[in-house]
Amino acid sequence: MTKSEPSQPNSPKGIISFLKRFKWWFLGGFALLALVFCFIVPLPYYVEAPGGAYDINQVMTVNNKTNKDKGSYNFVAVEIRPGTVFNLAYSWLNPDSTQIVSKKELTGGASNRDYELINQYYMETSQNMAIYQALNLAGKKAKLDYKGVYVLNVADNSTFKGKLNIADTLTGINGKSFKSSKDLVKYAGSLKRGSAVSVQYTSKGKKQSAKGKVIKLKNGKNGIGITLTDHTEVNSADKVKFSTQGVGGPSAGLMFTLSIYDQLNNEDLLKGRMIAGTGTIEPDGSVGDIGGVSQKVVSADKSGAQIFFVPDNPVSKANKKYYPKGNNYQEAKKMAKKLDSKMKIVPVKTAQDAIDYLKKTK
Repeated sequence: MTKSEPSQPNSPKGIISFLKRFKWWFLGGFALLALVFCFIVPLPYYVEAPGGAYDINQVMTVNNKTNKDKGSYNFVAVEIRPGTVFNLAYSWLNPDSTQIVSKKELTGGASNRDYELINQYYMETSQNMAIYQALNLAGKKAKLDYKGVYVLNVADNSTFKGKLNIADTLTGINGKSFKSSKDLVKYAGSLKRGSAVSVQYTSKGKKQSAKGKVIKLKNGKNGIGITLTDHTEVNSADKVKFSTQGVGGPSAGLMFTLSIYDQLNNEDLLKGRMIAGTGTIEPDGSVGDIGGVSQKVVSADKSGAQIFFVPDNPVSKANKKYYPKGNNYQEAKKMAKKLDSKMKIVPVKTAQDAIDYLKKTK
């Protein structure tokens, strides 16, 4: 019996053999590229997921001291994941604890750097307001100096687009100064649409001014088309310091207030409990609404929190589309029920509501 000769490279058998080997190399390379695309390449979306609960004692001191009482006050965070195919698929399979948002919905059209900067300013404002409110609640002397408002975003149709930038501090309109961003917005809204307006601001430490016109905003009201947050500074003999690098947003305001108040007043409101919560803190002491409530409930529950404070404010007809699951409290209750959580969901409208609850419970 004769042995068959090996296939020559240029023979039909050799070509077929080469193509078969090439096919598997091609399929393997394609599969690898697909895997890389699914796990690494981001699409123009983000996924909001539970981001954990954090002991405020680890990021804050009051008069150079931390709270020595047993238990802890915790703020909760939402983790923002890039919208890869894998992350989007995971969110689709876990709709209760995650949420998909477009890049524009999340950042408002700002770059990643500007978005991080905006959240830093929100955090700074939140911390200053928490310090001020806690000092007042504890009967301490404090002064909140209003320095203007940080410019966080300039609408595309604003006549100040290209004139004002993120991090500029708006100090007045038409030569008038204000005590809060709320008062500034109210004044801008009272001006006639199309009328000329001048703004005074500081940029990189230099005083400047710019001229523009009053426009119609997306909500139908008049304004100058600028998103703002208060630029404040607290003056008091009591010193509160934060170290929250890498964490942004205003939603920890309530929990910061409670932790500062407890230390200033030398009250053991913790009573050994792990307490978490969310909500902004406003100039009048009220607790403002926040986003990502479901994700924050999951974070608090996983951390073992016994109490979760959440805003309980009515939702206006105009804003109902933004709250399909009800207000913050209603959404939190629904999420806790789905988790079969033993954590107590406590609705609050003011920081004093939360203090009163902690005083009367064990």
